[in-house]
Amino acid sequence: MFTEELYFAAKNIWDSYYEHPFLKELGLDTLPKEKFKFYIIQDYLYLLEYSKLFALGVIKSKEESDMKRFAKLTDGILNSEMGIHRIYMKKLGITEADIQASKPTIDNISYTSYMLSISHCGDLKEIAVAALSCMWSYKMIGDKLKELYGDEQDFYGEWIQAYSSDSYDELTNWNLDIVEDYCSNLSEKEKERLKTIFINCSIFEYKFWSMSYKGDL
Repeated sequence: MFTEELYFAAKNIWDSYYEHPFLKELGLDTLPKEKFKFYIIQDYLYLLEYSKLFALGVIKSKEESDMKRFAKLTDGILNSEMGIHRIYMKKLGITEADIQASKPTIDNISYTSYMLSISHCGDLKEIAVAALSCMWSYKMIGDKLKELYGDEQDFYGEWIQAYSSDSYDELTNWNLDIVEDYCSNLSEKEKERLKTIFINCSIFEYKFWSMSYKGDL
């Protein structure tokens, strides 16, 4: 399966996520709330741009079935994944005005700009691969944190529950299925190009965790 090839191409990067202080402290329920507040705002801004990848999938689809799958993913990001952000916005006292007044960091902009550029220039397989690293790695992180630390933390338990949930698993599987459907029968050259996209996005994911832990420059 091509998704397995993608995973193993970036496995060393993904394994490093579990050791990142932001995620370890989140799992231990010791992450300072100010760091998490910064992350929630930046990730909210990120997801607004990320959802546009799947909207592009609707635009570039030639089949009604493909349009429906990308539309479901767009809806899933805007209404399911962002739901956990709204829960924590309430807990942390973040208002809609705070979101509107905030600006994405340069790391945030670099990541979303890269994905959108790849998606605008490519077709459905580029869109699906560019989007996969974020969605799939969050599922892996949610499952790993639940395995290591459980999901009953006083403050961060809901976050772990959200990304290890059956509903998020379903959302991720849609993305995985799309990659398998559109990336079958590729030449080795095409596979390597898509692996590079996946690896780059995985690196951007690591940078996002580091940005969230250290704060903006």
